[in-house]
Amino acid sequence: MTRSPRGPRRGYSAYRSARDPPGHRVAPPSERSAPETLPFTTVPPSYPMSSSDRIRQPVDNESNDIYSDTISADFFKGQYSDSHCKKCCCPAPPPKIRDLMNDADLLYKLRVKLDPNHYTVKNWKNFASRWGMTYDELVLLEHQTQGSTQSPTQEFLLRYNEKSVTELTELCRHYQRIDVLLILQRWVEKDWPSRWQKAH
Repeated sequence: MTRSPRGPRRGYSAYRSARDPPGHRVAPPSERSAPETLPFTTVPPSYPMSSSDRIRQPVDNESNDIYSDTISADFFKGQYSDSHCKKCCCPAPPPKIRDLMNDADLLYKLRVKLDPNHYTVKNWKNFASRWGMTYDELVLLEHQTQGSTQSPTQEFLLRYNEKSVTELTELCRHYQRIDVLLILQRWVEKDWPSRWQKAH
């Protein structure tokens, strides 16, 4: 039995023709384009980035040059060295009479207290005799300074200027010259440390 020829198949092509506008060409599967790729490549957060790809902060080269050229490490060593701190914090040594004589105000006060002659008040002659000056030396010194601008107390202190001020205060206690003792103690406690710091 002979089959009659079939007409055109109204399958997928007929369905597409009904949906697509006239003149639209349906590309076969082989000609269809692949999915579009992203315009840039994404990098996972854990992917290591090179140092050249990272964003860098601007560097002020001028400020670095100023500090590196003008301030050296020796500058800070000189300013904050241990020897410098120890020198500033070191207490003043016990003063000698020669240090005392550099203070004109103090020397004037001692002259006023020890120069005058009183029978009941111990003065420079008692101090000098205690430290070894003979009677003839005392008389000669008194004669040389009498009626002049020279002070016997100043000459006596100049002769024993290598002795300490502490020894001089002991003489004040021995002869009960508390007024002179207080003057010396005040100078040692308040004036002498600052004078020594300025000199050193």
